[in-house]
Amino acid sequence: MKLPLNRNSGALALAIVLALGAGLAQPATARGRKALVPDVSGPAGDYPVTLGDPFVVDGVTYTPADTLNYDAVGNAVPMAPEDGAAARISGAHRTLPVPSYVEVTSLSSGRTILVRIDRRGPMSGNGLVALSPMAWDQLGLPGDASAPVRVRRVNPPEPERALLRTGQIAPKRMDTPPGLLAALRRKLGLEPPVGDLPVTIHPAEAAAPATRPLAKPLAKPAPAAEEPKPKPAPKPQVAVAPKPVTPSQPPKRPAVAAGRFYVQIGAFSQRANAEAAAHKAGGSVVQAGSLWRVRSGPFSTGDEADRGLAKARAAGYATARIVRD
Repeated sequence: MKLPLNRNSGALALAIVLALGAGLAQPATARGRKALVPDVSGPAGDYPVTLGDPFVVDGVTYTPADTLNYDAVGNAVPMAPEDGAAARISGAHRTLPVPSYVEVTSLSSGRTILVRIDRRGPMSGNGLVALSPMAWDQLGLPGDASAPVRVRRVNPPEPERALLRTGQIAPKRMDTPPGLLAALRRKLGLEPPVGDLPVTIHPAEAAAPATRPLAKPLAKPAPAAEEPKPKPAPKPQVAVAPKPVTPSQPPKRPAVAAGRFYVQIGAFSQRANAEAAAHKAGGSVVQAGSLWRVRSGPFSTGDEADRGLAKARAAGYATARIVRD
């Protein structure tokens, strides 16, 4: 006896077979997709390193190169938030490898941070590096205009690389000493050369006449020979009472007003840096507008001010100088 055949049973069986086949093939497809996604959070996220072909910005040709000891000063410009780097401490450079790591130092405050270079730029203007909003804030740069910086390529350890790759902040570097900061600013033309710096002259030295001893005393001409003259007859001596001698007293020097000299150790945009310098060089912090000045004193004489200046320079502040109140 034949059972009645349902016409829909064949279609149902075919659908079941296709569904089972799709379920068996799904794991292989998922594994294939996972293999195509690069591991950007681990060390593999820094490879491969790319350079690229030369390109032109505002009429200037830039050729990317793998320069290990790269160290330059210039201007940093802010990166637009729509560039996709708002949530990272990253930057754009025109010639360094992508990716690579650099230390960026603000030539205004001396603050230094670690930045990951992950793209090309800036694509207009004469900026040396473009920084993401997070990097701009961490470095403490004011406003949205360009700021003078130093860019130095480094090779940080893997834990610090991993922090930047995952959008976190690497530990802040030690602030640049004022002496090196002044040298970098002179390199960029922000300060006069050393030969053009003003020289402090004490008032006592300015009043002293500029005289130099002769190397040898001039020989006096020998007197002409004269005929001997007859000696006059001796006069009778008369006793005269001696006059009282008043001892001469040296003229008194005018007293120098107290608090006349100070040692200017440096000026800082961050109060914390100023207080650290004052603690190290033995000075005090005074606010002057938007800056914090560090100076020692007051000194009542120029010699005391010289000793204060030597102490400040021995502490590492080569640009310290003596100023008058």
